[in-house]
Amino acid sequence: MEQLPKKLLEQVSDVIRLKHYSYKTEKSYINWIKRYILFHNKRHPREMGSSLRKALD
Repeated sequence: MEQLPKKLLEQVSDVIRLKHYSYKTEKSYINWIKRYILFHNKRHPREMGSSLRKALD
């Protein structure tokens, strides 16, 4: 049976646990990511276009 790829927040949790960060840090990072996603109306980064690229530069 094929496994579906993990969702973004599951991947973030896996990496944070792999790095042995504290549970509170993990929850804080997840919360910030959720807020960022909601702030941008759940748009995919590819759809955000140049505004995202400018923010990353």
